[in-house]
Amino acid sequence: MKILLADDHDLLRDTLVMFLEKDGDIKSSAVGTLDEAVTQIKSDGPYDLVLLDYNMPGMHGLDGLHRVLAMEGTTRVALMSGEAARDVAEAALEAGAAGFVPKSLPAKSLVNAVKFMAMGEQYAPLDFMTAEQDALDHPLADRLTPRELQVLEGLTQGKSNKEIARDLDITEPTIKLHLKTLYRKIDAVNRTQAALIAREAGLF
Repeated sequence: MKILLADDHDLLRDTLVMFLEKDGDIKSSAVGTLDEAVTQIKSDGPYDLVLLDYNMPGMHGLDGLHRVLAMEGTTRVALMSGEAARDVAEAALEAGAAGFVPKSLPAKSLVNAVKFMAMGEQYAPLDFMTAEQDALDHPLADRLTPRELQVLEGLTQGKSNKEIARDLDITEPTIKLHLKTLYRKIDAVNRTQAALIAREAGLF
């Protein structure tokens, strides 16, 4: 099974590739922009599934989805997002997407969703907005303060300390202090492992 993953957050992209390739049936390639995805499809396609981040450079909303769907030899294209709302998911499915994947999915569910779509099915967890809200009632979340949870969520989305600090309107040194504390609380040694632990636990 041959998958192309296009996402502009290096950490998240590398984490997803690692999860996908844990399953021996999946061979994945990864790029960071829509233009790179188009080039990759032309040079190395066809793929069983192309997974596009809704917010990466070049997408311009659903325009990027339409562009890739129109490419010769491309039939299975799905969107993923950590922020898009239900109406975006529904519009993508109506446009012919193979599915919509919230970045909040646990790792195992993500791999299963990719396989499902690559085999010709349409994947659409339309309750994902409710699922995200419920996810905070979780044993791992109980160990962390609300601010530490916000920082950890930023890690799972592949954001840098600077981006997380900007989102939360606090300083980078404060982010580093929160990271040090949350690493200890969840038994992580670095940001990659912390993101993996949170994703495997289904926290975000």
